[in-house]
Amino acid sequence: MLDIKITRTTSPKAKPEGPLGFGRIFTDHMFIMDYTKGKGWHDPRIVSYQDLVLSPAAMVFHYGQEMFEGLKAYKGDDGKSYLFRPDMNGKRTNDTNKRLCIPELPVDDFVQAVKAVVKEDEDWIPTEPGTSLYVRPFIIATEPFLGVDVSETFMFIIILSPSGAYYEEGLAPVGIWIEDDYVRAVRGGMGFAKTGGNYAASLAAQVKAHDDGYSQVLWLDGVERKYIEEVGAMNIFFKIDGTVVTPMLSGSILPGITRDSVLTLCREWGIPTEERKISVEELLEAQKNGKLEEVFGTGTAAVISPVGKLRYKDEVMTISGGEIGPLSQKIYDTVTGIQLGKIEDKHGWRVEVK
Repeated sequence: MLDIKITRTTSPKAKPEGPLGFGRIFTDHMFIMDYTKGKGWHDPRIVSYQDLVLSPAAMVFHYGQEMFEGLKAYKGDDGKSYLFRPDMNGKRTNDTNKRLCIPELPVDDFVQAVKAVVKEDEDWIPTEPGTSLYVRPFIIATEPFLGVDVSETFMFIIILSPSGAYYEEGLAPVGIWIEDDYVRAVRGGMGFAKTGGNYAASLAAQVKAHDDGYSQVLWLDGVERKYIEEVGAMNIFFKIDGTVVTPMLSGSILPGITRDSVLTLCREWGIPTEERKISVEELLEAQKNGKLEEVFGTGTAAVISPVGKLRYKDEVMTISGGEIGPLSQKIYDTVTGIQLGKIEDKHGWRVEVK
């Protein structure tokens, strides 16, 4: 168990008024813990939110040895603060760390650190419908060295950001651009890891999609460029002729926590589910035959993002008449209901911050 030292800010910030947006407002405190080779993780502390002082030669700047996670804290109707499956974020942290040669972090320590800093700033958790406190844990390589090697020092940091509703005007379907030029990841690479390089690799296609009026990019596999993988910030699901289909975890896509939750719920409801390869051609054929019933993305930020339009080359597929489908709505209502305590949590997914 971590012995966390707390040094509270002497200059607390005024709480934000008006629209929160996402990722631009930060709370009063942050968590920091250091790693030194031969010593391990040490000196866990909560301090005032502040800039970092790093050497220009810190290895994170030059070779990208870093990882991050994302989860949310919510206020329940009982006034208590809650997280959603934080242990899964801790386990995924270590999966990423192994791939990037970053020291593993005990899952219990990860969860304790998240709880501690959220508890310190829980009065920053917004309570308007759809809002939350976004939690961003990350680890960076800090050793000042320009050789290509594994860093001997790291920092584990958690910052918090009050965030507005993802859908300010309701759960609206989005348009998705299926990318047929760039690729993001291949098997054996880092597609399954939560690391910044994966997201930097997605930016060029994201700009291209936005310029054509689409909000997200859907990636194809990097070898044959025919099989669906994931959206830039989400996993993807298709309801085809009554069956919910999502790409299998093959090492090149992120094992999403919301993804896992959705599969669990669908199976409980008796809905057939498949984790397998799914090609663009299969989607086009299903759409042509009237069997492509719903498409939706899943992720921490949106929970569920219904897809109303898919574009592939010159083909544009309209899904569910451009409206949200009944299954997408049911999943959104159920997951958010569990998170907020409005629906019974049968799985122990909802964790109180104490």
